[in-house]
Amino acid sequence: MLVGYSSSEEDGEADSEAAAAATDSRSSPGRRREEKEEDDDGLPARKKLKTEEEAPKSRLPLPGCLLTMFPDEVDPQTDDSSLHGGRIRSFKHERGNWATYVYFPYRPEEEFEELLEELLAAAANRGVVLTRQEEFHLSLSQTVVLRHHWIQPFTQSLRAGLAACRRFVCSAGKLRVYCNAEKTRTFLGMQVSTGHAQLLDLVRVVDKTMMEFRLETFYEDPSFHVSLAWCVGDQTLNLKESMQELQSLVDDHEDGAFVLRLDCAELRCRTGNKTFRFPLEP
Repeated sequence: MLVGYSSSEEDGEADSEAAAAATDSRSSPGRRREEKEEDDDGLPARKKLKTEEEAPKSRLPLPGCLLTMFPDEVDPQTDDSSLHGGRIRSFKHERGNWATYVYFPYRPEEEFEELLEELLAAAANRGVVLTRQEEFHLSLSQTVVLRHHWIQPFTQSLRAGLAACRRFVCSAGKLRVYCNAEKTRTFLGMQVSTGHAQLLDLVRVVDKTMMEFRLETFYEDPSFHVSLAWCVGDQTLNLKESMQELQSLVDDHEDGAFVLRLDCAELRCRTGNKTFRFPLEP
């Protein structure tokens, strides 16, 4: 009995060894194929294929038409003063920073255009070559730097503050010379003579928004004016020497003294290439 049991165990072990050998003989051709499929880099073909699929593909360059859709991506050449008539930025341009100011627009009439040509010619005869403004306006703020993500809350604050402000008319007729703080540009402007109090009320509203965003407020004792023309550098003394002659052109213009009338019905805020409008109450 004992011998029979031992023989059965040996037979079982022999069967197991035979099964293992058969299994090994079946699996070894597959392993040999995998080994043959290994490439020079030591990776199996299947792994290599997956690795190639996961490798990042090089990006195609964006078309030029798409690049021009984002105006705050300014080309470095825009800081070249020779491209802007010699004008120099008051602050360095940085991506995401938008030059911003608040103003009333002035739409020139034919009489104004004629007078301006006379003023420019008279100044040139005195040795001061002036360039007329591309557009005319009356500022109610300094030019400040606004971050792009501030634009919406900034304009919303302005709109809320101006909601109860009423429209009015102001006038100007006296010439005055202005120079910016950096002494890089000199302006010939026409100073406001009526409507000063209403303009001050609006400045208080604009200043409140400026303070909310920790931006510089307007001048403490502002001289409201419409700039007519400008020149590079500090030409204050030269222009002041010609002021009597220039003012006489304004006072003796055709049928009488010329008066610039500005309809203050819609305040505007320009930030970068965007313009926001704020109609005042009738």
